[in-house]
Amino acid sequence: MTERSPQIRVTATQTPSPPAGEEGARRAAVGRRGGRHDLLPLAKRMRREPTEAEIKLWSMLRGQRLGGLKFKRQEQLGDYIVDFVCFSAKLIVEADGGQHSENASDAERDAWLNEQGFRVLRLWNNDILGNPDGVARLIAEAALPPLPNPSPARGEGL
Repeated sequence: MTERSPQIRVTATQTPSPPAGEEGARRAAVGRRGGRHDLLPLAKRMRREPTEAEIKLWSMLRGQRLGGLKFKRQEQLGDYIVDFVCFSAKLIVEADGGQHSENASDAERDAWLNEQGFRVLRLWNNDILGNPDGVARLIAEAALPPLPNPSPARGEGL
């Protein structure tokens, strides 16, 4: 007498793919990553026309070259486009020229990004072009998770 193992039949319910164009329409209605506006065309143009500093910085960050971190460039977060973002480290790297010096809209933007849990690292273009090794080291250190605060109960807190 041979024993037969019970046969289990598993069926997967498949949802059909959205009709062509439906996903794009949904994205356009709300923008990417929670924004009120779809800035994808602008982000694509910015990817096609990078500054010299952005080219240098992207050569350091692309392909997980910096400590295995995956960065994306010119990504929309809310109603803003960030130069480079690492979602796993919640780190945004901005390459800034002179127009960003004491800019009120940048402060508002950084505050909103911080509220979303991101840390924003602003680097001057001349530093990126003149000291790429130091910039890479700075980004790698900024990508490390922050140290936990010591216990205030033991008198070690802030």
